[in-house]
Amino acid sequence: MQNRPNRIVVKVGTSTLTNENGKSNLRAFEKLALTLSDVQNLGYDVILVSSGAIAVGTNKMRLSKRPETLREKQAAAAVGQSSIMFFYDKFFSDYNKTVAQILLNAEDIKQEEKKENLTNTFDTLLSMGIIPIVNENDSVSYTEIESIERLFGDNDMLSAVVAVLCGASKLVIFSDIDGFYDKDPRLYVDAKLIERVDAVTEETYALAGGAGSRRGTGGMKTKLQAASLATAQGIDTIITNGNNIGSLYDIVEGKPVGTLFSGLTK
Repeated sequence: MQNRPNRIVVKVGTSTLTNENGKSNLRAFEKLALTLSDVQNLGYDVILVSSGAIAVGTNKMRLSKRPETLREKQAAAAVGQSSIMFFYDKFFSDYNKTVAQILLNAEDIKQEEKKENLTNTFDTLLSMGIIPIVNENDSVSYTEIESIERLFGDNDMLSAVVAVLCGASKLVIFSDIDGFYDKDPRLYVDAKLIERVDAVTEETYALAGGAGSRRGTGGMKTKLQAASLATAQGIDTIITNGNNIGSLYDIVEGKPVGTLFSGLTK
């Protein structure tokens, strides 16, 4: 598929959508809705890939800690996903925008017929000015919840797959740090932000740390995997801090933000 210069995929993780107490960060939901609505008004197609179902569901169910068994995690995901979509529908409606929910499993990506149907669904929604909101279907899938090597990694890889399916020109991954560093900035005060990466190599992976934040499941490794997949299809990938969602304005204007993984020129 030809990459479309006005099509952007934005991914937000659990750490952006919840606060330090593990509760829903309503300010983040509202800011995200405002910014994406405004960017769409500038003439861009916008697709949102959103994590956080299990964390939000855990809070909604008033559980004292994150569930540990598969059945409890899937129950929390089912409760949390409805809550997340309620927030998105409410806040996007404030800016006269309509949203649609798309839940995916790994099998949906592997089968060609399903991939074609997904692409058609995205194109139809975007042509009607509707903002698709995508998440892994945790309530029925065990792959992401239980496996050690997650396919999507808190939706980092899912966002790259969606970007490829939709022919996006940019993928923006909002994380809990400012970008990709030469060492873990949470452990080393002298860590330096790498502003541009032209190729994801074994050396690049060696710089990545371990797991993500205590509320999310995607570490820097999964973000590098997502960047590698997207850039191989000519999609510029930006990793930056979800605490500054307004930086999306600078990104669409081509200004340097976070770390840019440059897409290959077709």
